[in-house]
Formats: sequence, structure tokens, C-alpha cells
Amino acid sequence: MGVASKRFAFFAASVLVMSMLCGRAAAQIDASAIMRAQRTQNSTNSIGGMNQQQTNNPLGGYGQNPYEQEGAEGQQPSENADSTKKERIRKPLESYFFTDSIRALRNFQWNISRNKNEVQVHPIDTTLTKWRLDYPHYHHRLGNNSVGGLGQASQEVNYFERTDSREFTFAQPYDAYNYTLENVPFYNMKHPYIWMTYLESGQKRYREEHFEITASQNISPSTSVSLNYKARGARGKYDRARVRNHNFAGTVAHTGRRYSVHAGYLNNHIEQQENGGVVGEWAISDTTFEMPSGVPMRLAGAEAKNIYRNNAFFIKQSIGIPLQRMTDRDFSMADLSAVYVGHTFEYNAWSKIYSDKYSTYINERGERNPDGTYRPTQGTYYEDWLYNPTETRDSTYEQLITNRFFVQVQPWDRNGVVGTIDGGIGLDNHTYSQFTPADYAAGRLGKVKKMAWFAYAGIDGKIRKYVDWGADFKLYPSGYRGGDYSINAHAAFTAFIKGKPFTLSGSFTESSTSPGYWQEHWSSNHYVWNNDFAKEGETRFNVAFTVPDYGIELGFWQSILRNKIYYGPDCRPAQHDGTVSVTSIYAQKNFHIKGLHLDHRVLVQLTSNRDVVPLPLVSAFLSYYYEFWIKRDVLRVQVGIDGRFNTKYYATGYNPALSVFYNQNEVEVGNYPYLDAFISAKWKRMRILLKYQHWNKGLFGNGQFFSVARYPLNPGMFKIGISWAFYD
Repeated sequence: MGVASKRFAFFAASVLVMSMLCGRAAAQIDASAIMRAQRTQNSTNSIGGMNQQQTNNPLGGYGQNPYEQEGAEGQQPSENADSTKKERIRKPLESYFFTDSIRALRNFQWNISRNKNEVQVHPIDTTLTKWRLDYPHYHHRLGNNSVGGLGQASQEVNYFERTDSREFTFAQPYDAYNYTLENVPFYNMKHPYIWMTYLESGQKRYREEHFEITASQNISPSTSVSLNYKARGARGKYDRARVRNHNFAGTVAHTGRRYSVHAGYLNNHIEQQENGGVVGEWAISDTTFEMPSGVPMRLAGAEAKNIYRNNAFFIKQSIGIPLQRMTDRDFSMADLSAVYVGHTFEYNAWSKIYSDKYSTYINERGERNPDGTYRPTQGTYYEDWLYNPTETRDSTYEQLITNRFFVQVQPWDRNGVVGTIDGGIGLDNHTYSQFTPADYAAGRLGKVKKMAWFAYAGIDGKIRKYVDWGADFKLYPSGYRGGDYSINAHAAFTAFIKGKPFTLSGSFTESSTSPGYWQEHWSSNHYVWNNDFAKEGETRFNVAFTVPDYGIELGFWQSILRNKIYYGPDCRPAQHDGTVSVTSIYAQKNFHIKGLHLDHRVLVQLTSNRDVVPLPLVSAFLSYYYEFWIKRDVLRVQVGIDGRFNTKYYATGYNPALSVFYNQNEVEVGNYPYLDAFISAKWKRMRILLKYQHWNKGLFGNGQFFSVARYPLNPGMFKIGISWAFYD
């Protein structure tokens, strides 16, 4: 991360010169525009409902085509031009993926679905809404519990938002940072687009840095190329807390009238020094060290470190076959009966190397004497050193190659009562590699290969803009993961009162899932196990009520877990023989009184067995700020405070050698308000951030600012950042 400042200076200088030479700026899109566009009824501007003026437009009635060939200074070609030459018109975006209202937007982005032939459109975030939340793991609802600061491992606060994938579970603590097939963004831009972000905080010795650049350009109205690079990390406030997190995504997309293709190369690289957490909570709550780096850590002398590497490539393509004759006025296949045939190829390879050296730590308050004084104790983080008594180098590798063939039937209208019917088959080829007892001394990896067939199907539909429904299932009929299945259904009902949407939605899931490979088979210098677990089962449903215009969201989740697999206090996987009930209730209400914003998010979680699924009873995120114009349409400012809090409970711990969160019953965490003060501003297309993180440290609270057992959050830190979007 030390070179991030130089990178930013170089890019900022070059882009500033470019922006001075380019005179045009594209209008920006905000989140509300995307929401309005997605709510717009497709049929109101569809081919079948065109007015006479639209019918006379050979391009299908989509207004002025910004991609038409123009003469000098934007004028149409002269009437004296050679009339024998037919003017070449570059057609606008014709894809069936996007509604008329989405196509009318000047800029937008989307993500693709892994199984279905569909996309999810999202806003390009150039607003102040989340700009002050500089940690990516804080962006959604109440965010994540973290082992430290920027770039480090974290786990979602809400149990129902935690990742349940069986693919390379060691990287899941970094899901908030990593690029995957389903979260990598694709863009459609009327003008070349460059967006840069740089934030830094703390003294040079402890600095956190976040550098990010996105460049996107449309080669044609339907074809785009994008590059995304993020470098985030920290030298660490505490000893052995240095982290480097680099993520790159290069993508290309073509969303044409019939043929569409999405392809991308992804690279995720993480280097994390591991300190194992504090030797005792007293080192944070009862003792004031001159510098945070003086706080004693359990792995401080072990030189422990994790390195994660990921390379992934995917290509998803489909071709549409209309079942009705298409004319020049059929601008898109979205309103015609059609069949789409496609294929998806994925290659995803992850590796993890954990290394350390034998060391001990001293806990100065390890035991208490009868007279109330403390007696130091000596300990080691790991009890077992199975293959090498002095040092560790555990190497793990996982590769997944997937091929999917799918068919999508569009019986009538893509947005009709029965919009699409999906079906497909696929083949997963898994490769797992690790050191086994026989191979450890020889220094070679043992390989295990598994093959899994699966089939899936789904149906989706809409009743104008009022009802959205769907259902799908996935089944592994035989082989590895044979008998696994999932059944999902969802429905949403929307009513409009004075033009404002009120939505009631719900979903249901029933699943049976085989244990992960690493949960059953593991061999390393500190842990070895061979388990034979039963399949996990879950019945889950949720109901939500949202009124976006009034800042209201209410949610209810209920889950019955069967044969739940978890990591116990000994950091080894265990399976609960029985059922566990988990309930979450979420409430959000944002009050706006002129420029004053009072945002409230509260989550209540109930679990029938805290030894299997430990959760805090109450978690909350409150944000109070005042937003105003200093100069209208030029400079807008927010000034306020963000606060996070949860009630006390036995929070999960984190094991560096396994890269997993485990249940423990020794340390309680919570009842501490963690507050940030901020000033954020938007000056034309530039966003600016001034923030003092954890300003209440030492002022009030119980002094135990942990969200993961034994891992303290950052103490007070001043941050500054800038984000700038450039349009050519």
C-alpha cells in the first residue's frame, strides 16, 4: 500500500489534464433515478403501445439517438450530400435485458445472474448517501463485525445475510472486498468514464489507504469494456496487523438484439499479518499504552501470516430465437415470444498459505491471587504442532471448473404474467489440494478430485408494476453432493399511494446441503480431522415491507436449521444433532426534517441455541446528520455522527490458521457505542470526506471496543478522502 499515494498522484494529474481538455460532461445518475426507471411499466413505452410519432420513428420510438452519425458541431449532414449513399445509422441499445426507461438513462451499471439469463440493474454510486462509510463491510444495513480495520476479515451482523457457499470457505471473511462473477459490475456509458477514489488515515506508521479506479467505455451502444482496480489495506494500529488487499476485474459485455455475452477476468490477492488478538481484554479496557502497537498480542512473536490468491475467468453467452417474425419496428425481443439458448463457463482457483513460528506470549493478568493481585501466565496460541515443532507452512488449494447449458423460454412478453421459464444442466469439477500426513515431509500436495452434476429450473412473472413473483429449484441427482437440493419462491406486491410505492414482499427456501469438503477433511500443522457429517437442512422464510420515499423498511426472517455444522471452542468443526431456531426482526426509519436526517436501523436476533448460533440480542446503527447547500447545484455538505452498538454476548472468535470464525464461551463482547464524526461534501462531480473515526474513545463507554472476541477495533483515527468522476 505504500505506493498507493504515488499511483493516485499520477492518475490524478493525468486525469486532471484530460478533464481540462474535454469540454463535455455527461449527466450523472443517482439511485432515485434507477429506482424510478425500474418501477416504470415497460408496457407504457413498449412497441405495442407506441403513439403515431413513435411509429414513424424507424428506431422504434426511443427518442433522439445519441449514437447517430452527426455532421460538424452536432448538425445533421448537409442536404447536398451524395443521395446515392445510404446513411449508416448506428442503432441504440436494443437488449431485451433493459426496459425502455433503463435504456433512456445516460449511464447505468448491472450485475449478471449465475444461473438465469437475467441481469440486476444498479445505480452508479456518485452520491453522498454511502460516501462516509469508507469500509466496504459497512455498506449494507448494519454491516459486518470485523477483526480490525480496512481490508481485514469480517462477518455479517445479520445471520440471514451471511454467505452460505461451500466454495473455498477460507476466503469468505473477505467477501466484502473480493470480486466474484455475481458482483463484478458491467457498465453502459454514453461517454467514456473514469472514476477515482483515494482515502487515507492515521500517521504514516499506522496508515490505512484505499485507492480505487474504474475506467469504462462503450465501443458501441451495446458493447462496453471496463477495468476496475482496488488497493486497500493498512499498516495496522496494533502489532502484526498489516494487511494488503488488491482486487482487479476486467470485463467486456455485449447486450445486442439477439446475442449477448458477458466475460471477465478476476484477480483477488490478500496478504494479512496475523496477531491472534489481545492476550486479555484488560489490555484494551483497563490499561493505557503509549501507542496501540504496544498492546500485547497472542501471535505477536510468531510472524504469523496468511496469503490468499485467486484467479478467475468466466464467459456467459446466449442467443435469442424469436418465435414471431421480427420487423424493423420491433426494437427489442422483450415483447415477443422467444427462446434463448446459452452457455456459461467458469474457472475459479483459490490458494491459501498460512505460515508461523513457534512462540509464546505472557498474559500479565493470567490468574488472580487471593489478595486480588494478578499473577502472569505463559501460553501458546496453538496447542498442537503435529508435523513441525518450530514452524508452519500450510498450503491449501481449491479449483472449480463449471459448465452450464441453459434454455430460457419467453412465452409472451418478458414482463408478462408468465415472463420467463428457465431450465439448465451443469457440471462442477472440483479439485482440492493440501498437505496430508504422508506428503507433508516430502513437501508436496495431495489432490482430490470430485465431480457433481446438477439441474435447475425456474419461472418468473409480473403483473404490470403491481406484482412480481417467481420460483426455482436446483437438484444434484447423483455423484458428489448427490441428493442436495434447494427450492425457492418469492413474491412482491406493490401499491401506489399518491404516486409513492408501498411494497410487501416475501420469500421461502427449503434446502438440503452436503458438508463442505474442508469441514470433513483437513490436515495441517495445527489441526487434523476426518469427519463424516450428515447433510445440513434449512427451512427459511422472510417477509418485508418497504416504503422507500418515507425511509421505512421492516423485515422478519425465520429459519429452522437441521444438523447445523459450526466451529466449536476448540476451533474444530462439529455438528449439532437436532434443530436450531433463528429469528431476526429488522426495522429502519429515516426521519427528514428539512436538512436534518435522523436515520435508524435496529436488528433484534433470537436463537434457541447460543452454543451453535451465537447472536447479539440487539444491534443498531444510528446516523444523525445535517445536509445543506453551500452553493445550490454546486456544493452540498453533510455534517454528522454515525454510531454502532450491540448488546453483550459471547461473540465469535477468529482463527488465523483456519481463516474461520468459531464459537467461544469465554469472552463477552458488546455494550460499547462506537461513534464516528464526519463532514462529507459533493462539489459538482467530486466527493470529499473528512472523518474522525471512534471519536468517543476514552470519553465514555466500557472501554471494550470489540466486535469479534479478543480483536479490538481501531482507536481514534482521522481520515481524509476524495472521489472524482470524469466524463470525456
